[in-house]
Amino acid sequence: MSVQPSVKGWCPGAFKPMMSGDGLIVRVRPFHARLDRRQVLGLCDLAQTYGNGFLDLTNRANLQIRGVSENGFEPLLSALNDLELLDAEPQLEARRNILVSPFWKAGDDTHRIVTDLLDALTALPDLPAKFGFAIDTGPSPLLQNASADIRVERSAEGLVVRADGAARGHAVPLDAMVDKIVELAAWFAAKRQPQERRMRNLLTRVSLPQRWRTAAPMVPQTQPTPGPHPLGMILGAAFGQLDAGALARVVDTSGTRALRITPWRMFVLEGVSAITDAHFVSAPDDPLLHADACPGAPFCDSASVETRDLARTLAQEISGTLHVSGCAKGCARSQPADGTFVGRGGRFDLVRQGCAWDAPEKSGLAPNDLLAEVKSH
Repeated sequence: MSVQPSVKGWCPGAFKPMMSGDGLIVRVRPFHARLDRRQVLGLCDLAQTYGNGFLDLTNRANLQIRGVSENGFEPLLSALNDLELLDAEPQLEARRNILVSPFWKAGDDTHRIVTDLLDALTALPDLPAKFGFAIDTGPSPLLQNASADIRVERSAEGLVVRADGAARGHAVPLDAMVDKIVELAAWFAAKRQPQERRMRNLLTRVSLPQRWRTAAPMVPQTQPTPGPHPLGMILGAAFGQLDAGALARVVDTSGTRALRITPWRMFVLEGVSAITDAHFVSAPDDPLLHADACPGAPFCDSASVETRDLARTLAQEISGTLHVSGCAKGCARSQPADGTFVGRGGRFDLVRQGCAWDAPEKSGLAPNDLLAEVKSH
């Protein structure tokens, strides 16, 4: 039996950074999953001034600046405030775990619900640090594989609030939506045990009231891929890593008015019809779209192996999904992969059709052995 190793019960934020092997990790949570042109260029400059020159695009559609020194933290925070990328106070940032379907339009249901929920953050009960909300009210859901505990989607009956882990939800009119989100969050807070930090875990022990299990959401859409989109141009970021200098150049030369952030290691250049850049993934069949790799050593204290250069090489050879993890926590991917290589003591364990914390098929593989393992299957 495999048991997932313990991971931190909270995520870094702007007000509450996390120390890693290369310095502080400062996470920025874009409001409405959107950064205007000034904010993007400002953030790129800050990543180069105070961080390691890169922005990490997370699977919660946030951006991280890594490698920040303790002396650089306060001036970075002040600069983020000048860019209007901070909440009014730390307590609001901690509650603002809102994942937004990125293809919303001003005034549509997604935009209105997110705006209303931002205004109602203080009405939420005390919730675990990673407890989050997905506002996903396009024609059919896009965020079904993204981490969230309360989901707002569309059904044949209109809008629906659904507890993650339940197949059906509660049909709710738009003007009552935020009240019902708060109500479901309060139900979770009242019913959970201290160790139950996610809605899905609670539902294995406690049944939802019937009214929360009546309306089925629409069939999910497939995940978008790089290429043209009605909103603009979608580009991918290998392993979610964005070269801040390259991103600034793309924003500047493309003339885009804003950047939309997605939880799929992709971003959207608003109003751009076509662009390619070697720093970013522009082809829908690029194998790097199916490869996950954490920062690895020396950037993470838990990792004993380099990961991303290796993953770039292996991705060209493996058919299917790939995960190269610096340790058994598997931070870069929580879902099983066709091939998972896990660092341990400077070498690698191999897990097939599983997660980083699962029992390995082989152990003690040297980095030079991994390509042969991939080609043998």
